[in-house]
Amino acid sequence: MFSSVAHLARANPFNTPHLQLVHDGLGDLRSNPPGPTGQPRRPRNLAAAAVEEYSCEFGSAKYYALCGFGGVLSCGLTHTAVVPLDLVKCRMQVDPQKYKGIFNGFSVTLKEDGVRGLAKGWAPTFLGYSMQGLCKFGFYEVFKVLYSNMLGEENTYLWRTSLYLAASASAEFFADIALAPMEAAKVRIQTQPGYANTLRDAAPKMYKEEGLKAFYKGVAPLWMRQIPYTMMKFACFERTVEALYKFVVPKPRSECSKPEQLVVTFVAGYIAGVFCAIVSHPADSVVSVLNKEKGSSASQVLKRLGFKGVWKGLFARIIMIGTLTALQWFIYDSVKVYFRLPRPPPPEMPESLKKKLGLTQ
Repeated sequence: MFSSVAHLARANPFNTPHLQLVHDGLGDLRSNPPGPTGQPRRPRNLAAAAVEEYSCEFGSAKYYALCGFGGVLSCGLTHTAVVPLDLVKCRMQVDPQKYKGIFNGFSVTLKEDGVRGLAKGWAPTFLGYSMQGLCKFGFYEVFKVLYSNMLGEENTYLWRTSLYLAASASAEFFADIALAPMEAAKVRIQTQPGYANTLRDAAPKMYKEEGLKAFYKGVAPLWMRQIPYTMMKFACFERTVEALYKFVVPKPRSECSKPEQLVVTFVAGYIAGVFCAIVSHPADSVVSVLNKEKGSSASQVLKRLGFKGVWKGLFARIIMIGTLTALQWFIYDSVKVYFRLPRPPPPEMPESLKKKLGLTQ
């Protein structure tokens, strides 16, 4: 699969201009114009160094594998870091009478379980969201290339927001299947006192009580929560980065240092995270209650919670998801920088489209 995707990626509008020139055989002609006899000059060392700027080719198997690894780090580490906040948020959703607010929730949890109680569910969180990150970021890059080549260069630019939405939704579909078992175990550990304190205790107990259904009964509500969340996360991030470089950053991205580019990444990630939290919160409330209860369906839980109930814990989730999303994009982009992966600049209108619209002669 990766070999066919790699072939498509070489001609992809999301490719970096330099790599595209190298693929087309024009890189040496640009940097080394023909000599007096019309024959190309011998390549300069400078051109050779430029080709080696990246550790792999855009769209190669190595590229996708390292993008997936970046997703593992960005999602696994960040979600594990905010386990205490996630625990309180889940408890507010399933027992609002006892946990009346975010600060009250922390106070009650510390009083009953101590400091160690705030770390409940860290193991399924780390494992589940690492697998989710692998699929989310890795498959996003794959689907973005595939859909872009289906559209063509001009339509990719014109419909780029729709492309971001479609690619991220496709990636998240598979990511949630990977996440569902660990998410179910995490919610049981965090919201059912006395049920289990560790993943080793929770998983066998869940399987004995309900079989495999216990691990996957929440996958449909997960899709309801995570697919809109991820669509917003990627589309909003991509367009925010584009807007920041166009209207806020006083110089082109090519003139910005790597640290400056990562600052833009963090800011765009936080803005995207706030919107993500809002659009996905009702489904998140349903998932939390559904995984706690036996025999309930998503529609029954939604009807019982009502409009007001599904928005419980929103403030805590905005803080958590805003910070989480910003850090995820920062870590993901940092992994790309560290491994010297191609990082295409914000999209620009193709010259052919400019001519069609009469913007150039």
